[in-house]
Amino acid sequence: MDIYGTADHDDHPMLNRLIKLGLFLLAQGIAVMLMAFVALLVSFGTSWSATTEQASLLQPGDARSGSLLLKGDGATTEAIRLGIDIDVTVSGPTLRARVTQVFRNPTKDWVEATYVYPLATGGAVDTLKMVVGDRVIVGDIKERQQARVIYEEARRGGQKAALTEQERPNIFTNSVANVGPGETVLVQIEYQEPVHQSGNEYSLRLPLVVGPRYSPAPIVQSVDFRNDGSGWGATHSDPVPDRDRISPPVLDPAKNAPVNPTSITVRLKSGFALGEVKSHHHNVKVESPDNTTRVVTLTEGAVPADRDFELTWKPAAAKAPSVGLFREHVGDADYLLAFVTPPSAEQAMQKPLPREVVFVIDNSGSMGGTSIVQAKASLTYALSRLQPTDRFNVIRFDDTMDVLFPASVPADAAHVGEATSFVSALQARGGTEMVPAMRAALTDKLADTSMVRQVVFLTDGAIGNEQQLFETITAMRGRSRVFMVGIGSAPNTYLMTRASELGRGAFTHIGSVEQVEERMRGLFAKLENPAVTGLSAKFSEAKADVTPAIIPDVYRDEPLVLAAKLDKLAGSLEIKGRVGDRPWSVTLPLQNAAEGKGLSKLWARRKIGDAEVARTLREMTPEESDKAILALALDHQIVTRLTSLVAVDKTPSRPEGEPLKLSELPINLPAGWDFEKVFGERQQLPAQLRERHADARNQPAARRPTPAAPDAIRLPKTATSAELKMIAGLILIVLALILFVFNRRQPLLTDAA
Repeated sequence: MDIYGTADHDDHPMLNRLIKLGLFLLAQGIAVMLMAFVALLVSFGTSWSATTEQASLLQPGDARSGSLLLKGDGATTEAIRLGIDIDVTVSGPTLRARVTQVFRNPTKDWVEATYVYPLATGGAVDTLKMVVGDRVIVGDIKERQQARVIYEEARRGGQKAALTEQERPNIFTNSVANVGPGETVLVQIEYQEPVHQSGNEYSLRLPLVVGPRYSPAPIVQSVDFRNDGSGWGATHSDPVPDRDRISPPVLDPAKNAPVNPTSITVRLKSGFALGEVKSHHHNVKVESPDNTTRVVTLTEGAVPADRDFELTWKPAAAKAPSVGLFREHVGDADYLLAFVTPPSAEQAMQKPLPREVVFVIDNSGSMGGTSIVQAKASLTYALSRLQPTDRFNVIRFDDTMDVLFPASVPADAAHVGEATSFVSALQARGGTEMVPAMRAALTDKLADTSMVRQVVFLTDGAIGNEQQLFETITAMRGRSRVFMVGIGSAPNTYLMTRASELGRGAFTHIGSVEQVEERMRGLFAKLENPAVTGLSAKFSEAKADVTPAIIPDVYRDEPLVLAAKLDKLAGSLEIKGRVGDRPWSVTLPLQNAAEGKGLSKLWARRKIGDAEVARTLREMTPEESDKAILALALDHQIVTRLTSLVAVDKTPSRPEGEPLKLSELPINLPAGWDFEKVFGERQQLPAQLRERHADARNQPAARRPTPAAPDAIRLPKTATSAELKMIAGLILIVLALILFVFNRRQPLLTDAA
């Protein structure tokens, strides 16, 4: 049996080899499949994890209104958010506004937030409060540099701090340091402002957005040497040395949802029976507790901060009061605010005044969109109002300039038609070189003293070199009177009011096409009628410090507004002047003055404005002007270009060693503006949000933004070495096959041997 079995086994050697070969092939095949599977698994693993990470990130479409996406390495997360609440109480001739800015930090970083925002030009900012949890920290007025030092020390020490600084009389910056992850900090400022009156209408304006400003390029190494051979000379400085501080990042509305949602409440207590109350650019709800009070709120609850809020109201009676007298006692002084509207000269009694009118229209890029439509409609209307006895010219400017006629021409049908065609063909483009256009308009070629010379300047005022324009008007105004027409949803009212003041004219604002005819009709009522001139004010008993020191002419339907600081409230105030060619006077008994609020702040603010004007007119040296401004600001505790408000929480909150990031909060593009007309092609846009380590040493105090593409949102880093790993897997498969063939040939060669 054993011999038979052995013989049987030896008789089938091929069968044994086939069995061994099959088992070997099966094992090799399983090994190859396992190696390939592992290689592919490794190559796809990273891609799956990156895809999962991408799905968990905040996507651009997930942003809510009022939020902003922060672009960091490998992620898009929500940045610090800002909400704004404005509460205004109107008390007769003045208003008190409280602006609350809510800074919410949804990120995991400690953040310093800065926000550039506008306020009313005539407002006196006097209060700053910072609310952290249940703690309220009240700010103090300090000299600007001292306030900055206090703020910087608190920032470095990890303490929460807030700083309010004035960049222009209508542009302010709030900085808030050490806002922790997930924290909310409230910063609240308050200001006092006079109510504006024109004829039968009273109004207030709340600026909500700073329009992007054009700043002429700095002049580099331009030196003027004296001709006396002494070797001494002077260099030209940057016309806008603080350009970085008035140029916050602007969001492209085509790429981003609106930010900075704003709610507004106006409590209107007029002191007389009210008639029509109207909001010109926002939908509002109006409640009427009684016949002298209205409560006005936004219908939508909150709106994007992208246009000015304008509210007007009229008395129920046929005519508004023509006289108002209010007083306030502060310290050892009495403060007085007087409104007097002179009577209008009867048009039938007046001969038409022969006039030379020079119209200047801004067609720069910032006027793109609806602004250029409003400006062209306004100028076309103005041309149609010219009289045959008038002469006129038209100047248009962007970063270039055209003067239509070599000199002013008669306002006949042919010339007016040519000018109308010229205006209708204008397109918005380029920069805003306003100073050369103002120089051309003020150049008096006719020098005809029998004609009234008027310059009507239509612009949004979106420049940063306002002081250069003011100096030009001062130097060249001669017999000209400058009337500014502010165009668009967010005009530079500081430029408009100061330019018209220096030019002895008036300021009109047109915020929509629907307002063109009404507002231009009011402007021409001023242009076509004689001004009230030769005005003077005299107190019978009290010693008074009156502002304005030199009382300007007032135009049809404009009130004369005087503020005074008195040593005693006694006697009367007599105002004299000439209405056309007739003398006019009015006497106001001071004992009839009613109680007013915040009059001392308004007096101080107007005195500061007087000092700024005196500096421009070279009636005061810069040193004398600064000294007067600083004394007034510190005595009356208001923010100026030389003083700031600072509030510091004494308890450190940021842990030592934790980095601090700076976020410059962006603003919306003003409504009606064309983004590409201002910033050019979208590939060259300024950054939506700029960040840096705010606690880095040797960092300059001024913010130095660097341009970048706002829509270049960085996606998560999903790119991996998948292709390389797949190739490696294929190489391993090939090597396995080679090994398999080699192992298979090895026994066959042995058998053959």
